[in-house]
Amino acid sequence: MNQELLMKQIVEEVMKAMSGNSSITTKDDNCKLQKITADNYPLGDKMADNIFTPTGKKLSDMTLQQVLDGQLTAEDMRISPETLELQAQVAESVDRDALAANLRRAAELIAVPDDRLLEIYNALRPYRSTKEELYEIAEELEKTYGCSINATFVKEAAEVYSKRGRLRRD
Repeated sequence: MNQELLMKQIVEEVMKAMSGNSSITTKDDNCKLQKITADNYPLGDKMADNIFTPTGKKLSDMTLQQVLDGQLTAEDMRISPETLELQAQVAESVDRDALAANLRRAAELIAVPDDRLLEIYNALRPYRSTKEELYEIAEELEKTYGCSINATFVKEAAEVYSKRGRLRRD
């Protein structure tokens, strides 16, 4: 199989998957006001005209040829907080509240740079941080990035680690 054909197949699979699980953002303010349910799922199929990439490209206008021509970038494929919120609403509509909460935590974390996110992940592993360090991370998440849900989550982790003896001792 030649490289161009392989590339075409990969891109087609990615585009098909994007349509099914909607990793594109919406810029339609009506989507925020209108409650999204399982009837709207998959968002990429049922709301493609209202879903936009982070750079403003409409999902329904995106084509394989644009990818092959280099007109779509990795930034066009990134998920946004708005899209994750829509997915959370779909999850809630079918009583998947834990999934909805996870999607909202993920939506907040988009604001955190990838390298910092990995540092925080490592700091949350058992025996890697003191309680004070975890509280400092929570404060950073809330004040620097506006991640109040995740800040609460990190504080809860600090308390649980403290009770279970999983904090680093200096």
